[in-house]
Amino acid sequence: MSSGTARRLEGKVAVVTGGASGIGASTVRLLHREGAKVVIADIQDELGRAIAAELGPSDEQHCVFVHCDVTKETDVRDAVDAAVSRFGKLDIMFNNAGVVDPWKPSIRDNEKSDFERVLAVNVTGVFLGIKQAARVMVPARRGSIVNTASVSGVHGGVASHAYTCSKHAVVGLTKNAAVELGEHGVRVNCVSPYLVKTPLTEGFFKPKPGKGGDGSKKPTQMYTNLEGVELEAEDIAEAVLYLGSDESRYVSGHNLIVDGGFTIHNTGLNLFG
Repeated sequence: MSSGTARRLEGKVAVVTGGASGIGASTVRLLHREGAKVVIADIQDELGRAIAAELGPSDEQHCVFVHCDVTKETDVRDAVDAAVSRFGKLDIMFNNAGVVDPWKPSIRDNEKSDFERVLAVNVTGVFLGIKQAARVMVPARRGSIVNTASVSGVHGGVASHAYTCSKHAVVGLTKNAAVELGEHGVRVNCVSPYLVKTPLTEGFFKPKPGKGGDGSKKPTQMYTNLEGVELEAEDIAEAVLYLGSDESRYVSGHNLIVDGGFTIHNTGLNLFG
């Protein structure tokens, strides 16, 4: 966790999509605590406004909420424009908004509409976030774009077909955008969390006999080999803080995996078997 009196994002301006709950909300709070002025962009109006209010009515000029459906380019453009018009610039774009589809283990039972909905939010939403951030970052020749991917973006059999496909796409899009935008001084990275208990992921993993099924481990700890630690949303927020700050000024095109070793060694998980 961050420590000391110096705030790591003093003077920075950030937009966080999906910032009203889960990883997004934790990141909004951390970025704000580290000195950033933050635009919360989400479709959850009540939750988003509540976080802005939570950070202090007297500090309302430093954290604002805007309604944003990331599948709509006008909404994403307006969120970026809100940052520029309110705070004068955009330094950090965290493309975090995401959805999952109903779990159906057989592709034969998957609905096309569910597949398209997941890709629209998880992939097209990230694409639009990168595009609109680049619109203002390229002329400024600076900025950091961070996208939320997942261990599902590097590992098969962890989640649904739609979700897995979408997160693989985010990793690829991150690399491609990093190549283009790096020439303009803009960095693009992604963070790939293991399972974090949020409203989005509730019910993803279930205990299995012999590996947490007896209650000896929490479901979110079952498949990692890092004992004594349970991943929290705040851990992902810290990764985003690093990638968004000047501490990572020479890091671009990187997929920062935060998984307690899950993707390097796993024998206990196969949702299709």
